[in-house]
Amino acid sequence: MKKNNIGYLLREGIRSVFLHGFMSFAAIWVTVACLLIMGTFSLVLYNLNEMILDLEKDNQVLVYIDETYSEAEAKSVGSQLNMIANIHDARFMSRGEALNSFVAEQQDEALFEGLDSSTFRDRFVVSMENNDLMKQTCEEIKKIEGVSDVQAHYEIAEGFQMIQRMLNIASMIIIAVLFVVSVLIISNTVKLAMYDRKEEISIMKMVGATNGFIRWPFVVEGFILGFVASVLAFFLQWGLYNFLENQITSLDTLHLFTMVPFVEVVELVAVCYAAVGFFVGVFGSLLSIRKFLKV
Repeated sequence: MKKNNIGYLLREGIRSVFLHGFMSFAAIWVTVACLLIMGTFSLVLYNLNEMILDLEKDNQVLVYIDETYSEAEAKSVGSQLNMIANIHDARFMSRGEALNSFVAEQQDEALFEGLDSSTFRDRFVVSMENNDLMKQTCEEIKKIEGVSDVQAHYEIAEGFQMIQRMLNIASMIIIAVLFVVSVLIISNTVKLAMYDRKEEISIMKMVGATNGFIRWPFVVEGFILGFVASVLAFFLQWGLYNFLENQITSLDTLHLFTMVPFVEVVELVAVCYAAVGFFVGVFGSLLSIRKFLKV
């Protein structure tokens, strides 16, 4: 394509944006609203997922060592535990530490002052990389010589998995719906521009203009609308996220809820908004122009 043709197509696309100023303005801000809802919901899901992962780390597995083993022999089992792929950490807890931990958890510690540590067993407190594989990992642990018992809360791990699945399904449905709405908004805006230029398009076709030559100004228009919407949505999302983070931090004195700092996800959010804005704008334009190119 010649350089002067490219300049003409770009100018026509930009001109069309300003020519339909109100509709362009409406399309941009409705798309911004859709992107903000999608982004906010996705970030909420991301933070919930991070919180679930933190809670899963607290869902630890207790590996009890044979009571006939000495403390040195019990510690040697740790090297075999760490060889299992899904084990993130295996922390040794001696009989004495187990006794102290048990007594500290009781409301009346005086009742257990004479308790002997020999009534407890050496153990390892194990955390896993992926709790979805907890059952398989525990079966591998049981095969290790010196392991007498494994205590794991499978129901808690399964509960976390169910919550994550429900959140993922709900988010995919909502994001997909909002994405389609954004595409249709941009498409209808560009379609209005085409109605105004329907006769011009027909004349251009009659004199031999290619579909690509006719199509590009509208693609440029859709791209501009999508790009402007994504930039505005990104900075609004950043401000909204920081505002919510500050509000939660000031109200949640017990630190029950934690939010990932926006700077940790800023690149991901920027790339996603840019990609969605580009696709919504360009695809919306291409979708609406197909009918008019058949004249």
